[in-house]
Amino acid sequence: MRKIAKIAAPISVVVAAAIGLNVLAASKEAPETTPEAPRTVSMYVEQVRAENVTLSVTTQGEVTPKTQINLVPQVNGRIVKVSDVFAEGGAFEPNTTLIQIDDSDYKLAVISQEARVAQAKVQLERQLADARIKKKQWQDWVKDGTPTPLALNAPQVAEAQANMRAAEADLETAKLNLARTTISVPFKGRVAERSIGLGQFVSQGTQLGRVFATDTVEVRLPLTDAQLAELNLPIGFIAGEIPAPNVTFSASMGTKTFQWEGKIVRINASIDQQTRLVYAIAEVNDPYGAAADHNVPLAVGMFVNAEIQGVAPRNAMVLPRLALRSEDKVYVISDSKLQIRTVDIMATTRDHLYVSSGVQPGDQVVTSPVLSAVEGMSVEAITKTADAQNTTSE
Repeated sequence: MRKIAKIAAPISVVVAAAIGLNVLAASKEAPETTPEAPRTVSMYVEQVRAENVTLSVTTQGEVTPKTQINLVPQVNGRIVKVSDVFAEGGAFEPNTTLIQIDDSDYKLAVISQEARVAQAKVQLERQLADARIKKKQWQDWVKDGTPTPLALNAPQVAEAQANMRAAEADLETAKLNLARTTISVPFKGRVAERSIGLGQFVSQGTQLGRVFATDTVEVRLPLTDAQLAELNLPIGFIAGEIPAPNVTFSASMGTKTFQWEGKIVRINASIDQQTRLVYAIAEVNDPYGAAADHNVPLAVGMFVNAEIQGVAPRNAMVLPRLALRSEDKVYVISDSKLQIRTVDIMATTRDHLYVSSGVQPGDQVVTSPVLSAVEGMSVEAITKTADAQNTTSE
């Protein structure tokens, strides 16, 4: 018993102390707590304004000639002359002789056909004279009945007339072949490629080179359906009743950027099956002359940027580009509360956003970066102008 009492005494003391601590803790009053007010976040804003704008879209394309042909001879022969301008990059005027084929055989053919025409003419005159004689003889000797065509020499006259026409046709063919020994084109242009040399024998269909006209060049511009909607132009558009939209082309060469002006003349009536895009065709007149920028032409083969101007003004709400969140969301501050709105975007540029609905003129849209936005959160709208004034006063 004495041994048990020695063990139980310390345990009793510990238990009593623990009970006493719990009683003291339960009797202690809890400290007062003050609820923290929601923190107000300051955000930069700009006001929405309404404008009557003419929208534009940007795209890219390659410059191609409107007229480009392969030079091929229509007669056989040896090349006896090649013009100095018939070299890659060479410029020529309309009807300039670019290549001359040996015409000796063709001149002889013309002389031969002229002799044949003369013979056919004599034969026709002979048959006509015989026809007149036979008709006179019939009237003087037979008098009665109707003469047959053969009796009046009619078949022989018809044959002589046919031979005459055939001889004249052969003469024209010979003259045409002679003219074809001189190769030229009826437009002002440049040489893209030369495939032959002096003294070479060529036959019909041999490619001699390739040339293109420099009066007009074309640029094929891909457009999405959204870009077509921004321009307010239909598929299959042809300039005429509707004014042709202006296009500004630009390209960088070295440290300089050059610009050229053109117009959209038509839009393809079908959608490309591979790219699902619609192509607009723009034209630039006299790209190597009057349209050149500081003597830099809009050369065939260049890859250029294009900005197409719309033709019809449209009503739009204009916002800063920084106000756009995600694809179609903007933050608006109203009564010190944040609102998240969905807008219908008409067009975007580097600095501005054009929308047709979702905001109203005078709305304050947030341009500050926002890490986490919650509908209805407390915010304070500040403008950069006001902030600059406050900073100055301090």
